[in-house]
Amino acid sequence: MNRVIHPIEQESFRRLRTRLDTSHFPPLTRAVVERVIHSAADLDYATDLVMDEGALEKAYAALHAGAPVVVDVEMVAAGITRRETVCRLKDAEAGPGLTRSAHAIRLAYEQVGPGALWVIGNAPTALEELLTLDVSPALVIGLPVGFVGAAESKAALRESGLPAVSNVSEKGGSAVAAAALNALLYHPTSYAEAAEHSEEKS
Repeated sequence: MNRVIHPIEQESFRRLRTRLDTSHFPPLTRAVVERVIHSAADLDYATDLVMDEGALEKAYAALHAGAPVVVDVEMVAAGITRRETVCRLKDAEAGPGLTRSAHAIRLAYEQVGPGALWVIGNAPTALEELLTLDVSPALVIGLPVGFVGAAESKAALRESGLPAVSNVSEKGGSAVAAAALNALLYHPTSYAEAAEHSEEKS
């Protein structure tokens, strides 16, 4: 079932594209960049975001094949309206050297195992904890926000070599993390067919 796009959203993207040329980005990268910018009204994300089109293609396939989606907080879950998500923050407890957010990530991993898409938009400690686990993710959307640990946790994500969407600066947040996942959810399924066809020809 195709998503019905509200006229306000259509106009918003039209205005975005008059102010920023995104045509040089490959398809999924462009989709993520534009939807993140749309969610924050912040054009700087065009140069702040870091991702790889090949990793996005694999994540897109996993997502549309039904891979679990794990979020760090309910605010991220609230922004992902077309897919059920796993959030274990309500079940988590802080302990010595462990925040509730980090414990929630441990609980979620015990529940879903490897191959999930992880969407971290709030807590740097959640992303830090994720990097200590053998999650073998389909994708990590690591966009936590804050002046303490956010930029450092995202740098560690990039250094880990895991398939990821991150950004260099301290900004981020639940809305932009959800937007990055939604970009993959909303992208036309015909994209997958086109990608398959392209691989067969190469």
